[in-house]
Amino acid sequence: MKISRLLFYVLSISFISLSCNRAGEKRYSTWENYGGNKENNHYSSLQQIDTNNVSQLETAWVYHAGDKDTMTQIQVNPIIVGGVLYGVSPKLKLFALDASSGKQLWLFDPVDTAGAKGLGYFSMNVCRGVAYYANGQHDKRIFYSAGSKLFCVDADSGKIIHSFGDNGKIDLHNDLGRDVKNLYVASTTPGTIYKDMIIVGTRVSEDADAAPGHIRAYDVHTGKLCWIFHTIPQPGEDGYESWGDKEAWEHIGGANAWSGFSLDEEKGILFAPIGSASYDFYGGKRLGNDLFANCVVALDALTGKRIWHFQTIHHDVWDRDLPTAPVLVTLTKDGKKIDAIAQLSKTGFIFLFERATGKPLYPINEMNVPAGSELIGEKLSPTQPWPSWPKPIVRQALTEKDLNTLVSDSSYRDIKKRLALYKTGFMFTPPSKEGTVIFPGFDGGSEWGGPAYDPETGILYANASEVPWVLTMVEVKNKVGPAQTNLQAGQDLYKATCMSCHGAQMQGSGNYPPLVNADKKYNEAQFIQLVTTGRRMMPAFAQLSDNEKKAIASFVLNEKDLQKEKFIPTVKPTDERYRMPYTSTGYNKFLTKEGYPAVAPPWGTLNAIDLNTGRLVWKDTLGDYPELKAKGFHTGTENYGGPAVTAGGVLFIAATSDAKIRAFNKRTGQLLWETDLPAAGFATPSIYETDGREYVVVACGGGKLGKRSGDAYVAFALPSK
Repeated sequence: MKISRLLFYVLSISFISLSCNRAGEKRYSTWENYGGNKENNHYSSLQQIDTNNVSQLETAWVYHAGDKDTMTQIQVNPIIVGGVLYGVSPKLKLFALDASSGKQLWLFDPVDTAGAKGLGYFSMNVCRGVAYYANGQHDKRIFYSAGSKLFCVDADSGKIIHSFGDNGKIDLHNDLGRDVKNLYVASTTPGTIYKDMIIVGTRVSEDADAAPGHIRAYDVHTGKLCWIFHTIPQPGEDGYESWGDKEAWEHIGGANAWSGFSLDEEKGILFAPIGSASYDFYGGKRLGNDLFANCVVALDALTGKRIWHFQTIHHDVWDRDLPTAPVLVTLTKDGKKIDAIAQLSKTGFIFLFERATGKPLYPINEMNVPAGSELIGEKLSPTQPWPSWPKPIVRQALTEKDLNTLVSDSSYRDIKKRLALYKTGFMFTPPSKEGTVIFPGFDGGSEWGGPAYDPETGILYANASEVPWVLTMVEVKNKVGPAQTNLQAGQDLYKATCMSCHGAQMQGSGNYPPLVNADKKYNEAQFIQLVTTGRRMMPAFAQLSDNEKKAIASFVLNEKDLQKEKFIPTVKPTDERYRMPYTSTGYNKFLTKEGYPAVAPPWGTLNAIDLNTGRLVWKDTLGDYPELKAKGFHTGTENYGGPAVTAGGVLFIAATSDAKIRAFNKRTGQLLWETDLPAAGFATPSIYETDGREYVVVACGGGKLGKRSGDAYVAFALPSK
């Protein structure tokens, strides 16, 4: 009798397990959405490639887009639908490939399309993917953005669908509630489809005159606006009082959902990560906690109405945007199954919330932080949210004991001397004129690649960077006027408009190139066009007058004759709300003389966290500097793009600056396979099956961290039988 009961129990568990596996296989066997699925978990139930055979992977096909340029990138996580791969080239051409061979089926060029007249390449931005909509066999649509335009393209033919919006496109400058036609608005991360709507977020400027980052839903057939959620609340809306200025909604920008969305389709809940408000590093014109900036927001996907929110940073002046959409997870806590979301942050925190209510799964305490600021007019929050569990996945403070000792003695003495001049030691140290260490850096902690989550085990896999930056604030004297020459006006305008990205000496900073030799790349007309339209990471400055652009050109291009001419200001109304008394000297990494991060390694890591317990399962460095690896140092590198995990027991990730893709055992963290890519793969791999063969594909665009640009998509598979 006991044996029979035991046999019945075993058979029952096996049947339940098999049923669950089959359901999971069906649910996660495709890659039809950015991030794998609308849950954004980067998970595939495919098992043909596993821990035993992954070392046998070989290149199945390579597709070259053929349009790379200096500093172009490909950050695309491609989707695969019905044996067709949809991706985007370095210059934002949309294409469809046979997913088994990499053969191009069609190409859509937004610049050449008649419906996109006037859209120049200078206005382009990076793109991270596309969204797919289908209604039966004869209505299949791809939605993607190039510059400020959201395009609707027939998925079978690559032809624009003229019945959508304005002849097949929507200008994302529209429907924001105020005139922003001269401001920078683009969409880098694809929107998400819910029913017959495409829901979109945007990237906007991070300066004082930024456009607002409201979330919008459009009808997929007509392009008409269905709903809008004001991320900067208007009178009568929740959060309006949190800005400390009744007119903030009329002039403050940012608070934008630039990093995409996740969606509980069954419950109809959209989850949006919101960025910081403008201006990034000075909040004297937006006193208060500034809802819904830096919030994860749950919206009714059908109406756009807020269900709940949680603010991860109050009154952000450190550029701590939420960098990725949360992941939908189901975990076990205190013996109960809980539908939840996991929101990662640039600070390295993992915030866990009940999906329907927003209730934290572990206490989030309000920690006292330095609230005094030397910047006149600033008023910082006296507390910041601090999750009690799980522990952060990165270090969050830089002191002398944390400095890099792998370098020469003179180099070490140099970074030690410089550190003594900065304000450091705590993550929420206020911005300062002396220089404040931002650690983890402006690019994380976690970044836009986001984590992977294994619903089979409850383990979250997150890559992270640990590189310090230095934020230095300077006073801005708004003195541009008729008594100046073009050179004098150009210097002042550069300081107020350009320095925060390109540096005080035009040396470049962060992801922004130097302008020291700009005269060898651009003539005056080309430079003014660049300033007017923007390019990739650079926002447009169409709000500047022609004479102001000419003055900046005279300074940057060192045009001696033009510099001597008298500056003629354009008479225009001055709105003091947009005048900032401070700006920064740029996005400057804290590096050694050799160019390595000033902090001791690791500089890039891969982390596995069991969300059922909140405990770290394993941790490893991610990426190498070849010259340091040769000496036995595995340091990790900065990384952009996320991991993908499979039921076959394998985790795939590129992301590193050493231009490799790697496969790890998801249970132990053991490196199982790695191979070189034609350029750094700063993108998330996609995993799919077609004609009975499993593939792993990654975009290899380079173009960041000083690495050469590439134009390839590379697919790997096991050898054909």
